[in-house]
Amino acid sequence: MWLTKRRWTATGGSSSLVDEVALWGVPAGIVGGRIYFDLTTPKYIPPHWWGLFAVWDGGLGIWGGVALAGVVAAWRIRRASASVTVDAAAPGLLMASGIGRIDNYFNQELFGGPTNLPWALHVSPAFRPAAYANSPSFHPTFLYELIFDLALAGALIWLGHHRRIGASGLFALYVTGYSAFRVFEESLRVDPSQYFLGLRLNLYVAGGVALFGAAWFAISQRRGHRRSTSHLDGGTPPGLPGVVSATGDRLPD
Repeated sequence: MWLTKRRWTATGGSSSLVDEVALWGVPAGIVGGRIYFDLTTPKYIPPHWWGLFAVWDGGLGIWGGVALAGVVAAWRIRRASASVTVDAAAPGLLMASGIGRIDNYFNQELFGGPTNLPWALHVSPAFRPAAYANSPSFHPTFLYELIFDLALAGALIWLGHHRRIGASGLFALYVTGYSAFRVFEESLRVDPSQYFLGLRLNLYVAGGVALFGAAWFAISQRRGHRRSTSHLDGGTPPGLPGVVSATGDRLPD
């Protein structure tokens, strides 16, 4: 929230709009994350009438969370008659994901396979998968993701300040980078999951979303290039790509 507000108000937007979007978007993200979990891992739903809703007993899927939160956020922004570039939110979402991974350490969950590396995580016997009951230490995949999330957030901020990235390009890079990293992470994790053709289902989802993000980035930059070409031919100046004022006007260079 703090980072997104700083980035959005720097473009002339109102911080109260960020508050309003978060007020609706965060609960929507929890609902979307749980729907994704229920659809992709049905055998891990608690066998009770309330099992579908038991976010405390099962999990949340980030792709479902971001998707539904994005739809609800777009609805609130449209009602406010504001024009917002999603690029302002990308680094903040990465920071939130990274901060959330700290909890996995205390819960001793979502770790990778056994390893003897110096930074290996010691897991208590009660939390070890049955197949690895005699293995004391494991890959701290949540730590890998925490480091990656913060590094990618920093890279997106740097790119936004030093490179001409077309509107929605930074968010597309967030989708691409995070999902590509999850392909690596899913190849290490040993927590319960739905499998398809011998691989974790989330690995396929991560790969597909990464390809979608890469295509989104390429299309967004091509459109930005066409706008720049139109300006050179006498069209409307494109301003600073990816930075839009609260009224929808692109800010000047």
